Amino acid sequence: MAKNSHDGDVAFVKALAEVLKTNDLTELEVMREYGEDDSLNVRVSKQVNVVQQAVAAAPAPIAAAAPAAAPAAAAAPAADNDDPAQHPGAVTSPMVGTCYLQAEPNTPAFAAVGDKVTEGQTLLIIEAMKTMNHIPAPKSGTVKRVLVEDGTPVEFGAPLMIVE
Repeated sequence: MAKNSHDGDVAFVKALAEVLKTNDLTELEVMREYGEDDSLNVRVSKQVNVVQQAVAAAPAPIAAAAPAAAPAAAAAPAADNDDPAQHPGAVTSPMVGTCYLQAEPNTPAFAAVGDKVTEGQTLLIIEAMKTMNHIPAPKSGTVKRVLVEDGTPVEFGAPLMIVE
């Protein structure tokens, strides 16, 4: 905790919020060291509701295809199958970071296609701000698809795996 008053801290936090907005980021975390036992930890984030965006986009194609409502309704489930984020077994990223499928290079992956996993079991790791965040299986099941490669960057809400 900061013992001293730092006049620039408020301006610093405002500048971080502006960087977040300008670069279309969802989260930003910074630590400032002023000296021994004197630091400032700041996390600036914004909530993104992916469901609302998907719902808002859905009425336009249906309205445009109003005369052929039955074919449009039949095409909608096929589109959901093409979009892994809409799959009911999708495991999505809770943060922005770098995704790792294994604990260390040349070691087995936490989970691969066909593996049976239990609820809470680590599926992969997302590194964010030099912190390794274990991403657990939300339910027990079988890994059907792995949608990311080892060492690739991921965004908040991006689909990572399909567990059924």
